[in-house]
Amino acid sequence: MFTGLIEDLGTLLEISDGGNAAKVAVKTTLPMDELRLGESIAVNGVCLTVTGFAAGQFSADVSPETLAKSTLGSLPRGARLNLERALRLGDRLGGHLVTGHVDGQGRVVERTRQGNAWRFVFQLAPELARQLVAKGSVAVDGISLTVNEVERDRFAVTVIPHTLEQTTLTGLRVGAPVNIETDLIGKYVARQLGAGERQSGGISLDLLAKSGFL
Repeated sequence: MFTGLIEDLGTLLEISDGGNAAKVAVKTTLPMDELRLGESIAVNGVCLTVTGFAAGQFSADVSPETLAKSTLGSLPRGARLNLERALRLGDRLGGHLVTGHVDGQGRVVERTRQGNAWRFVFQLAPELARQLVAKGSVAVDGISLTVNEVERDRFAVTVIPHTLEQTTLTGLRVGAPVNIETDLIGKYVARQLGAGERQSGGISLDLLAKSGFL
């Protein structure tokens, strides 16, 4: 489990495709003496298991499912990467609960300056957009962001200068693909609503409206 607060900007040293799986090597300034084999690190929002490390770098295996769902397989050598170690019990939850299980890819369709901040608009599949709400949370390349607006197939966020400078958002341009993980609670709500609409007596939008929740 992660929080979406980026600890380090790493660099992709290598990604080797072995057909059924791949391996990545990542350069990092994370404290190597604290890393352990088998621990989890979120790499651009993808939860990977550390399988090896050396001075200033670690390696991890990447499954075919991860390559298909995320942008990792299309990144070039030298690409900057958002890195976050797994949350420890007792840590402050400054962002939101992020699993590191990417739901799909989105794409930047707008980047505009708003005062001292930047407004980003991302396009994504409508079924993923249904799991987002205004003022809720979303993880974009592993970064915890607050959703400002949601439409059928897109959503908007506002990024403060600190977040922009400390993450890969600083180099993100229109057309760039990103990893999207929708809010964990939103997924369960959307699934229950869908089940309720299909089954008599379940939770449905009509039931919620009649009960005063909508």
